[in-house]
Amino acid sequence: MVSTPNKTQPLAEFFWRVRAYIEDTDAGGIVYHGNYLNYMERARTESLRALGFDKTYVTGAEILLVVHSLAIDYKQPAVLDDELLVEAHVMGLKRTSITFRQNILRGTELLTEATVKIACINKNTMRPVAMPDELSAALRRWIDVGELAGVAM
Repeated sequence: MVSTPNKTQPLAEFFWRVRAYIEDTDAGGIVYHGNYLNYMERARTESLRALGFDKTYVTGAEILLVVHSLAIDYKQPAVLDDELLVEAHVMGLKRTSITFRQNILRGTELLTEATVKIACINKNTMRPVAMPDELSAALRRWIDVGELAGVAM
């Protein structure tokens, strides 16, 4: 779903399904806190893949997309065998960064929410650089027309 942008609503959405396997959990069957970040990374990666930009594109373009900052709030635990929905909402796009709002849900229950800022850097200098034009244009199309809205795997 894409809506008119404002300060409180996401601009574009992407959905990715994942199941909590035993390797994701601690001895009590609760998903280990670090694995939520893995789930979010997969959703962001798959959203870019759905736009036509896989990891080989990024490495071929001499850029890296790296986590610049992250704020996360764990509300309820996921447990072994839960089917989870990982959301990636584009909240902002700047010349050298993308800001995502990411939620993880079990059914309609919100388990985790985070804000993740991704920076575009030159892989040789490790300094911020402008996103390649084709990537920026694809992200803007996603925001404007929601061409990824409602995608679920």
